[in-house]
Amino acid sequence: MLSVVLGCLALLLVLLTVEVVSGWDPFGNFDRSLSDDAVAAASDHTWLLRACEALAEAFATIPVVAVVLAVVAWAIWRREWRIATWLATSGLVVLLGNPAIKAIVERPRPRWNGTLHEIGGWSFPSGHAAGAGLLLVIAVLLTIITTGRGFKRRLLITVWSVLAVAVAASRVFLGVHYPTDVVAGLAFGAGATLALWLLIATDATRLPSELAMLTGTGARQAAVVLNPSKVGDIEEFKARVRVAATAHGWSEPLWFETTVEDPGYGQSLSALAAGVDLIIAAGGDGTVRAVCEEAARTGVAIGVIPHGTGNLLARNLGIPLNWRDALDVAFGGQDKAIDLARYRTDSGVDTSFLVMAGLGMDAMIMTGVDDDLKKRVGYLAYFVSGVKALRFPGMKVTITVDDAEPVKMRARTVVIGNVGFLQAGIPLLPEALIDDGELDVVVLAPRRFLGWLGIAWKVITRRKRNTARFARFTGRTVHVVAGSSTPMQLDGDPVGEGTEITAEIRPGVVLVRVPVVPIATA
Repeated sequence: MLSVVLGCLALLLVLLTVEVVSGWDPFGNFDRSLSDDAVAAASDHTWLLRACEALAEAFATIPVVAVVLAVVAWAIWRREWRIATWLATSGLVVLLGNPAIKAIVERPRPRWNGTLHEIGGWSFPSGHAAGAGLLLVIAVLLTIITTGRGFKRRLLITVWSVLAVAVAASRVFLGVHYPTDVVAGLAFGAGATLALWLLIATDATRLPSELAMLTGTGARQAAVVLNPSKVGDIEEFKARVRVAATAHGWSEPLWFETTVEDPGYGQSLSALAAGVDLIIAAGGDGTVRAVCEEAARTGVAIGVIPHGTGNLLARNLGIPLNWRDALDVAFGGQDKAIDLARYRTDSGVDTSFLVMAGLGMDAMIMTGVDDDLKKRVGYLAYFVSGVKALRFPGMKVTITVDDAEPVKMRARTVVIGNVGFLQAGIPLLPEALIDDGELDVVVLAPRRFLGWLGIAWKVITRRKRNTARFARFTGRTVHVVAGSSTPMQLDGDPVGEGTEITAEIRPGVVLVRVPVVPIATA
């Protein structure tokens, strides 16, 4: 689809360039007459003239460069290196290439009696329109990446498109360009940016959804393991699942509900025994963890439908938090092999975690969360509990990573992560990846209340240098020993108290459905 759009933009730019250079005029005097009408309208309506002038200022070269650099910085912060490269390259190609085309074509600007807006240089193609085309493609593609299907995505894409057309049209109303100038500018800016996306930003190692969905037996039989306390209206949920399954060519799902006694382990085993090709986990991180633990190494994919408060696995995998959009990913996404970590404590807990585990203050936060408040305000309830837990005392810990020498520190909390980002994109472990075959550890040890401000700054700025108050480690096996019994947690669930944690990574043992990354076609 993207290749077709690119082809149309390229053809349009070539035809308009040939028309201007050769003097060929297939539309009669359309270019001039439309310009006459536009300039007359701007002359008669002061508000229209002011609006066009405002657009001229907002989409001049310097503001466009500033926007591109800001988005490049955002991509670098999110460690999206290909996207950052694409953005920077697109900006250079469009903003330098457009003047080069102008110098080759050398089309004079239109001249009018009582010119509304004075400007020098050549006319074809419009630089403002090219910049608008550049920003349009950037905005649309990033909107598609960061939002799920639905009204929000359609609304944003419509806004970006209308804005780009308005910028281009404003140049005609001001009398500084012909309609063919601005159409060519839009085609060049959008086409060059889209072409570079296909060359740089798409991941050719990913399979398209039609191939990625062929897991298990290929019979397209799914099972749904749902947590009734999280899902809400179960009948509405089941109806939505059936619609999504049918739309993607899957059979009527098998249904399994979790219980207080069994959060998903037995239900997952029953689903696997039934020979399903896909298990959909609908609930919080605890339900997802139980399903993934049982499905590890089976080759059966897991679809994640987030209904919890934290939903950290979904957030770190780019799965939509809107469960209706997440259904499309579950049935029509592609499979990604992710790591699972084994988790053992001296108090007898022997299980796994997908997201994060730890001991100390973070576990105290999980233990102190008010369930009623969590239902009302979501993950903000953790913030309230966190404020209460700030006075959690420091403790002596000994941390051993792989075969390295043990490190002794004082700590308020120790977190072992399989993913890097908390809610709101906070980069607690910015180097952590869920498919890198390693665990990442962070130790936080502020002396006083105000010390948390320094810790927060180091987290947000992704400070790498270890100190006595803030340190990070990476390895395949992590062993933590506390000087006294302390609260422990995994994937946001309290697991009692103890003094020792051992975490060991199991690389690539779970298949999870994630959004499809488009690939370039020949």
